Amino acid sequence: MSIASALSRLPAPRTENAVDPDDEGGWARWLQDHLDPAWRPAEWRPDCWLFTGSVQEPRSSVSLCRTAVCDTVVSPANIFCPFCKEGQKKSPLPAAEFARTFVPVRNRVAFGGVPEQCSFTKDGQRCVRPRHCKELCATHYTQWKTHTTRKAAGRWEDTAVPYDGTPVCPALACPLPGLYGRGLCRHHAQRFREHRRIHPDADVALWAAQQPPYLAPHQFSLLPLPEPLRWEVLYGLQQVDPWLRIFEPPQVRRMVRDLAGTSTLIGDITDQQMCPRSTVAVLRMLGRLRTAVRAGHAQYTGTAPAQDDVLDLRALGQRSRTPAGIRQPKTVDLRTIQQPWLRALLRTWTIQQRPGADEFARTLRGVELASRALAQRPATDDPAGLRYDDVTAVVDAFRTALKLDGEPAGWNYRMSIASHFFALIDYGRRSGTAADTLSAAFVRDPANHRIPEEETNEDEIGKAIPEPVIRQLDAHLHLLGHGRARGQRTLAPDDLQLMYRTLYILLRDAGRRPLEICSLPRDCLETRNDQICLVWNNHKARRHRRRLPITTPTAQAIRTWKERREQLQTSLPPTGADYLFPALTHLATRPYLPTNYLGETLRDWADSIPHLHSEGTDTHGNPLPFDRSLIYAYAFRHSYAQRHADAGTPLDVLRELMDHKSVSTTQRYYTVSLKRKRDAVTKLAAHVVDNHGRPSPSSETVYELRSVAVPYGGCTEPSNVKAAGGSCPIRFQCAGCGFYRPDPSYLPAIEQHINELRADRETALAMDAAEFVITALTAQISAFEQVTDRMQRRLAALPSAERQEIEEASTVLRKARAGRTHTLLPLTPLSRTDPV
Repeated sequence: MSIASALSRLPAPRTENAVDPDDEGGWARWLQDHLDPAWRPAEWRPDCWLFTGSVQEPRSSVSLCRTAVCDTVVSPANIFCPFCKEGQKKSPLPAAEFARTFVPVRNRVAFGGVPEQCSFTKDGQRCVRPRHCKELCATHYTQWKTHTTRKAAGRWEDTAVPYDGTPVCPALACPLPGLYGRGLCRHHAQRFREHRRIHPDADVALWAAQQPPYLAPHQFSLLPLPEPLRWEVLYGLQQVDPWLRIFEPPQVRRMVRDLAGTSTLIGDITDQQMCPRSTVAVLRMLGRLRTAVRAGHAQYTGTAPAQDDVLDLRALGQRSRTPAGIRQPKTVDLRTIQQPWLRALLRTWTIQQRPGADEFARTLRGVELASRALAQRPATDDPAGLRYDDVTAVVDAFRTALKLDGEPAGWNYRMSIASHFFALIDYGRRSGTAADTLSAAFVRDPANHRIPEEETNEDEIGKAIPEPVIRQLDAHLHLLGHGRARGQRTLAPDDLQLMYRTLYILLRDAGRRPLEICSLPRDCLETRNDQICLVWNNHKARRHRRRLPITTPTAQAIRTWKERREQLQTSLPPTGADYLFPALTHLATRPYLPTNYLGETLRDWADSIPHLHSEGTDTHGNPLPFDRSLIYAYAFRHSYAQRHADAGTPLDVLRELMDHKSVSTTQRYYTVSLKRKRDAVTKLAAHVVDNHGRPSPSSETVYELRSVAVPYGGCTEPSNVKAAGGSCPIRFQCAGCGFYRPDPSYLPAIEQHINELRADRETALAMDAAEFVITALTAQISAFEQVTDRMQRRLAALPSAERQEIEEASTVLRKARAGRTHTLLPLTPLSRTDPV
């Protein structure tokens, strides 16, 4: 939509006493004058107000029967026509296989089809009327049936004559032949009989002229509505059509039926009172139409707010991500902003910059908070009189901002609305909109006007979904995509399930952010040297075409969905042709699948799983339920990183996998909460040994404060502890040191070091090294083996439950040590000049 057309659709300026509100003829003429002649969502028949939608239109809620050889139009609630539905009930085949192989045998012609001709022929002339029964038209079938029932003499064919024409039903544009009583079609003949019960003297010609034609599921007619209600409904449909995700002719047809006793949509009664028999979908459409018609009537009567007071966000091109596809709210009343200069600046910025829905919402929230804060200070209506203290008051309002629901706002939200507000002020100065009037003192001070960041509670750092819970999710993968999954009105159930299953596998196995998964390019797989890589875009850091090694099963899941996606391309919006998961509707704000679709579907899936158990048990030994609110799309990225951290992946390798620019960001995934670390230290402090493998338990405080971690254990030598592990004279020969204090958490590191020592000994033997070198290496191997053997025997003697606790505590401490930044035991020892 162009800027000119958008501005033209903004509410007109207020006018006083423009027209007479009671003039229905003037109101109808205004509606006719404001109808868009270029609006062609489907074909219109003006003579009978008939709307005929295309069943191939992606936005239509009607379609064709899915049977391969059937082209019958069906309503939104059905995937098969009545004939095919009966066959599907009797068939043992799945729906997809049935739709591919079933051939329906019909006993009548579907709507819009060409009926077969009557078989009666006489004197070389064949009857042209459509076949009804016994291969005869309705008239000839009635003649045959009467002759046979009465057992009349002779043949019925002797008195019958073939017809050379088919009468037309007198109802306007009715496609059915008028072969029944009073020249009506079968549909209208039945309705006229019902009408005659109430009006015995009704004239068939006058009655038929007011009747809509026989309608297919993709048609509706406004003819039953009185004037000017027809024009109001037509005007309302034109106004709301660009913002509807799917246009639903069946719902309009039901709404027209329920509005039969109504004269206008502008009344004060509620939608439920206007259409008491309507469904929720019909009432929702009626509410949208009444909103548009009331806005038009306000313009007609001159009571609409001035253009400066109200912004029509739909006319400015803003669309929401709601299922209905309508921007909420549709209009914004700027009169809540008390300062005229701030109101004018926001209006100008919105019209000229065309911000997105999210950006506009944050800016509007910031302006509202700033206006409220400035209203409590004197002389803030004049932008030239603003002072430094006014900026401080505005920032204080941002610091204590609440969400729209009244809950305390997070730091990110408060920072966002503050940034958007001051970006609006900077725009006013740069664009010249407020350059001459806005005070130069109204500027944010980077030092004093800051919103302090809230410290993160270290006990709540871990957001990863535990691996046992992920295994339970994998076991219920068949439920994903069912129930309340988003996209049901666009994709078939099997296709929807396949798409969300592929999304879940990518979240679980690739560890990318939800936006990065949803926006994967169509050609996201790349093979180099037999290694399959996922090509993705890091939107957060603006680094595109990144590559991530993935496993063969993950790549196969992508290929399976991609093959099916190629077959669905014709039914999807063309804007998403370059994406693996394209947008499903033409109203989507982005060309790929919205992340909220993925998030909401995952939450509904997690809620549908009967049981999800946590890792712990209660006092009776029963598994504890897992908090399902912790299952969300971004949590799988934490799980991916935690999985690698627990497996001992080096820090620099995990940084590359996560595509972090700074290693400090990756270290957060190695961080263990303080509570878990304290529990692990408590368990392992009692299992500390010395360099001979003899028990040397210590308290938790001594373990933390007097021990320093070295590669293969702990060290209690005072000078080395003071130097944080940087003052050891014998370097890496811990097994021969009396201050060496390992515990079971160091077993993997010690075993790895033993293997390295053995490799070094073999290398020394091959080099014909001196005997003391071989002896030293052998002594170190024996000393370390003595430590590991005794620790393993002690662990084996423990009960299985206690041994499992020790293993879990060891994993926690190994992960905590993996995230440390300091270098342990440098090759060159530092000077020991400091007193002990």
